[in-house]
Amino acid sequence: MENLLKVYDTKEEELSELKALTPARICVGRAGSRLKTSTFLKFRADHAVAMDAVWSNIDEKLIDTLNFLKVQTLVKDKEEYITRPDLGRKFSEETLDYIKNNCINEPDVQIIAGDGLSATAINANLRKIYFVIVEKLKSKGYKLGTPIFVKYSRVATMDKISEALKAKVTIILIGERPGLATGESMSSYMAYESSTEKPESQRTVVSNIHKNGIPLVDAGKEIVRIIDIMMKEKKSGVKLKI
Repeated sequence: MENLLKVYDTKEEELSELKALTPARICVGRAGSRLKTSTFLKFRADHAVAMDAVWSNIDEKLIDTLNFLKVQTLVKDKEEYITRPDLGRKFSEETLDYIKNNCINEPDVQIIAGDGLSATAINANLRKIYFVIVEKLKSKGYKLGTPIFVKYSRVATMDKISEALKAKVTIILIGERPGLATGESMSSYMAYESSTEKPESQRTVVSNIHKNGIPLVDAGKEIVRIIDIMMKEKKSGVKLKI
């Protein structure tokens, strides 16, 4: 049988090609028992970007320009958001009534945006991916709900909104917990008849959406493709075979 393994002329060539495949800190070398100064400084800089992303705030002008209805969870401020994730999944009764009275009821697709653990990701990605998703959904004849932005949002806020508006498919575009590769990564969680009575496995997710991950246009197309399947199969999450 022919040997399909690539043969490298030097170890340096092999390591260089390996490094090019990932943004992870591999093959960085060392100075004695420590990291090289350049590697250490890059690590500190990337860690600072991640910290800034967690504590960042949404660009209110962006949300207003896109005509999103703005609501807030039971969280009062950023510090409480970090320490009380349970409150980031809940709304007051007044807020739920506001949503019911000011949004389209029984939409085919309800789009939500949430700051999540990186408002930076929403600021960087929301405008373009939102227009891609809306354009393609409209071309397919879906009834779209009123777009909603949730401040201090956790993923499960989509369940409350879905139940309030009786949406068929609900998607939330939300900032991911930042790592040391980027602070701009966003995810799209989707569910058919999203509900607080269903487990987390009801959700289908497209993650790693950012300029150095899944490109925004490609991610938008994939999200719409999955929505098509959900609408046809009337299910989502682990029950949905894509």
